[in-house]
Amino acid sequence: MTVDLFVSCLIDQFYPMTAMNAIKLLKAAGVEVEYNPEQTCCGKFAFHSGFVDESKTLAEKFLRDFPNNRPVVGLSASCVGFIKTRYKELFYNTSKHLEYKRLVGNIFEITDFLINKVHKDYFCAVFPYKCAYLDSCSSLRELGLKDEARQLLRKVNGLELVELKHPEICCGMGKGLFAVQHEAISSSMADQKLKEAIEAGAEYLITNDISCHMHLATYAKKQGLPIEVIHIVDVLTSGWE
Repeated sequence: MTVDLFVSCLIDQFYPMTAMNAIKLLKAAGVEVEYNPEQTCCGKFAFHSGFVDESKTLAEKFLRDFPNNRPVVGLSASCVGFIKTRYKELFYNTSKHLEYKRLVGNIFEITDFLINKVHKDYFCAVFPYKCAYLDSCSSLRELGLKDEARQLLRKVNGLELVELKHPEICCGMGKGLFAVQHEAISSSMADQKLKEAIEAGAEYLITNDISCHMHLATYAKKQGLPIEVIHIVDVLTSGWE
């Protein structure tokens, strides 16, 4: 099987090693990986900030960047969720409708792809820390994912998985410009989420959504909180030599 790797703009600009690790992880799962360097933003931020026309322009480019009828594997749940749930609004009753339908049927968030498509959950990873997993809003409400990441993390050598008291409450990133326009509310929500993880004994908070990752990691660093935020791909490839 050959897949196309969808690297979100935030990963491309701020966490490129996560993308490199994703290639290693997918190859370990037995698939070949193609990467189109021309790919850019899926249009999520523009759409949720009210710039629908600009979002549609980006979405049309996204369709051109992923023209093959094969799986597209994304590393950020909110981007994949946006494509699956919002592209139908952008392309309803347009000439791009069939292209959109093809893409939506082929795109997967990476934990979904590993568990439900290729049925592989063990990668010989070693991560000897106590960790909590962040259920992002997009994973839960747009993609219906909850157990997939936990199944993968339970197979990581040395990792102790603890649960948050309120796992389904938003971390404060929101969508679009929420974290910027409502900074006080957003920061309070991040503080609550991180301190809940710390109270559970977690040394790391693991996520599959790079927007949540950046929001929480930045807040934790700024406040000097004793916890790290890490993408699940980086955990699943930890300890490899």
